[in-house]
Amino acid sequence: MNENHELHTNSHLRNTFFSEIGIGISANSILLLFHIFKFTSGHRPKPTDLPIALLALIHLLILLITTFIATDIFITQREWNEITCKFFIYIYRIFRGLSLCTTSLLSILQAIILSPRNSCLAKFKHKSPYHMSCALLFLSIFYMFISSHLLISIIATPNLTLNNIMYVTQSCSILPMSYLMQSTFSILLALREAFLISLMVLSTCYMMTLLCRHKRRSQHLHSTSLSPRASPEERATRTILLLMSFFVVMSLLDSTISCSRTMFLNDPTYYYIQFFVVNMYATISPFVFMSTEKHIVNLLRSMCAERVINV
Repeated sequence: MNENHELHTNSHLRNTFFSEIGIGISANSILLLFHIFKFTSGHRPKPTDLPIALLALIHLLILLITTFIATDIFITQREWNEITCKFFIYIYRIFRGLSLCTTSLLSILQAIILSPRNSCLAKFKHKSPYHMSCALLFLSIFYMFISSHLLISIIATPNLTLNNIMYVTQSCSILPMSYLMQSTFSILLALREAFLISLMVLSTCYMMTLLCRHKRRSQHLHSTSLSPRASPEERATRTILLLMSFFVVMSLLDSTISCSRTMFLNDPTYYYIQFFVVNMYATISPFVFMSTEKHIVNLLRSMCAERVINV
């Protein structure tokens, strides 16, 4: 794996990647601590607070695990054993699946919350947190099953250079599977992602329709059509659009790069780009959520102002 040593020795790639991880860990920690404070301080939480806090926790764990994996790509010369490889790669894939499931279920929960009383979704308003927990548990077990092949195919990278293995880190590689097994797991994974992303798109379109309808009614009743300030409905629409669109784009880009890597197994360019892209959503999403929380925005502004004054 001589080509992969280019990643190990390239300080620019290493610094860029660890900067991404550091920003993501800091942002998710702030978002998680903010929601923990809300839960413990007696404030009445919104229905979406718990899934957002869960998503922040999942992304925080993803980035922490990514830190350990990255050390075996960019820094350490010490080789991992096979048990370490299986543990970190499998857990990392599980949390990535949980991120997709939680994001999709969050969009569905938001659609249920915004649905009018005469809607067919209105009956799920009081049951949605319970159903969301059950759905997340089911999807987690299902994804653990379709990712179980990693426990077999992940091995410690052999000392000899082989052309039929795909390198994950300096110490870990993936053995090729039979065509039947590879096709089965690939189809299950594709069906899962297509199903959840489709739910995301449908719920987002539904929410946009409701918010636009509500905005037209508000403008008609209160004559606010000329107001230069964005309404809460507009801000909610932008947040939903930004988060879901970004997730879908990152998922498609990840799939494209993954397919390219199967064609160029040892190309360090594809190797690094995929590892960088898969963590973009975990890094950017907390900033999207924090931008809608006035308390966090005001706190960060005051901290920045105090820092400028001290300088």
